[in-house]
Amino acid sequence: MYFTEDKVTEIFYLTDEFCNEFEVVLKKGLIGNEPKRKPRMSQSEVMTILVIFHGMNFRNLKHFYQQYVQKQLKHLFPKTVSYNRFVELAQSASLPLAIFLKTCCLGESTGISFVDSTPVRVCKNKRIKRNKVFKDIATTGKSTMGWFHGFKLHLVVNDRGEILSFVITPANVDDRDPLKHGNFLANIKGKLYGDKGYVSSQLANILFVDGLHLITGIRNNMKNVLMEMKDKILLRKRSVIETINDELKNICQIEHSRHRSFGNFISNLLSGLIAYSFFQKKPAIKYEADFNTLPQLF
Repeated sequence: MYFTEDKVTEIFYLTDEFCNEFEVVLKKGLIGNEPKRKPRMSQSEVMTILVIFHGMNFRNLKHFYQQYVQKQLKHLFPKTVSYNRFVELAQSASLPLAIFLKTCCLGESTGISFVDSTPVRVCKNKRIKRNKVFKDIATTGKSTMGWFHGFKLHLVVNDRGEILSFVITPANVDDRDPLKHGNFLANIKGKLYGDKGYVSSQLANILFVDGLHLITGIRNNMKNVLMEMKDKILLRKRSVIETINDELKNICQIEHSRHRSFGNFISNLLSGLIAYSFFQKKPAIKYEADFNTLPQLF
């Protein structure tokens, strides 16, 4: 994946328009006088650099900033600061990144949604007791791949591969807990497909009242249930959200063990999700209802 200069300009334009409106709203609730000295780099420039880093073939932010942004993209970012100062500005951009992601980068519900959670490890298992950055913040949980230390990223996507909603929880939180809160599934209607970890008759009844039909597979010790053929087919297409999780980790690099603060972790995760929303090609499925095959009623 590689962002061209035209794509970088597009991302900067959107973030700059957002920051202008965000600053107006922020000043209304500001207590006291506004700081007299403003940073040399604008907040929109910092956000743009954080986002495009996740769409380039770089594995290290410091090397990307010093060797690519300050040299190859100097005509786009003429007022760059030192890398240490940039890291400080990046941590302060966590709030606008979160609001920008929520308001400008999420997709629309199409009636077909997939839900899944993926572990976001902050260190290897043998270094759990020595980890100081996320002490008393990260927890230890278990996934289908084994034990891990860190957090869980819960995602809801549509059949086009667009992210509809997300939430970050500790690693020891059950996958079904975020679905019990209305904010996570707000404005999502139709059918929601999940794996066996979301099996719960009580949860299905709660979501059904809100206009959302939860469809999951059955465990080996459960009785078989009747299911429409299209639901069986779409349940097998859950690989689309697993592919999205793979791209977020291997292309957008939302998971690594080089964090030096919790604020750095949050800004890296949010900017990775934003970068994914700007990908030209996303994992998707083609679903078209053939009304000619439906029985005719006279």
